[in-house]
Amino acid sequence: MNGRKLGASGLTVSEIALGNWITHGAQVNNETANACVHAALDAGITTFDTADVYSETRAETVLGQALKGIRRESIELCTKVYHPTGTGHNDRGLSRKHMMEACHASLKRLQTDYIDVYYAHRFDPTVSLDETFLAFSDLVRQGKVLYVGVSEWTADQITKGAALAQELRVPLVSSQPQYSMLWRVIEDEVIPACQREGIGQVVWSPLAQGILSGKYAPDKPLPLGSRASTSAGAPFFERLAGQWLRTDVLLAVSKLSSVALEVGLTLPQLAIAWVLQNPHVSAAIIGASKPEQVQENVKGAGVRLELEVMKQIDTILDSLVERDPAKTG
Repeated sequence: MNGRKLGASGLTVSEIALGNWITHGAQVNNETANACVHAALDAGITTFDTADVYSETRAETVLGQALKGIRRESIELCTKVYHPTGTGHNDRGLSRKHMMEACHASLKRLQTDYIDVYYAHRFDPTVSLDETFLAFSDLVRQGKVLYVGVSEWTADQITKGAALAQELRVPLVSSQPQYSMLWRVIEDEVIPACQREGIGQVVWSPLAQGILSGKYAPDKPLPLGSRASTSAGAPFFERLAGQWLRTDVLLAVSKLSSVALEVGLTLPQLAIAWVLQNPHVSAAIIGASKPEQVQENVKGAGVRLELEVMKQIDTILDSLVERDPAKTG
């Protein structure tokens, strides 16, 4: 597993990161979650991504337990703050109160003294950026957070945040957007803004919520056990990937299988390799409901796709690709 620098920072992350949205504490039991984490470690993955809101905080607890005993300096542990983690007025958002309390709670659940990258999970229009970045600044100076990131912020929001980060000497180094062959909304605005500010991309959903895995066949029932068919995954699948559960999209995806075969990859490996061709992408986050998925999907790292292969992919997907930067977030 190769490492890449996260933006212009000195932090190196593994090309593939393991995320646990929907899986840990929900879709899979703790024993399986532990097996997935250790399969990732065995494969050379050092970057682990979670959030306080995942599985109502259980995902952080499961990940912390799975990493217990692993040398802390050998991994990069990332989590997020913003979404509700309780029913109180201040149990959400990017206020100083919630950020401080949420960070302390995450540290406890993750069984660690510090977070490598702490993300603002979404932009909070109800709180001034000054307040948010001052809280980030204090957490950094207290040694509880090493680097700061944002997730699904627009180019304008990132630019304004970066100006404050520079003023307060906060190491804003990462953007975590959705990015895949089908979802390219960050290319025109977010990536150029991040490039100007020295911010790298750690992207989520490189398989477009499983659409690019090839498991969903045109005009066929949803496969049992798939994210779309489970109670834990169905609501998110419908919101994020339901737009692609169409015959024309699924037929196009099926054509990608022959491209993958030509280059000696599975379709999921091709999708991950495609994301990693972008030089602004520092890491791609994968999820897994069993260790075998980790072992297979990591093979998408370290692959160089020829220009002709990239053109084939674009030709097959063509008008199906979403590129509108207004859909960020």
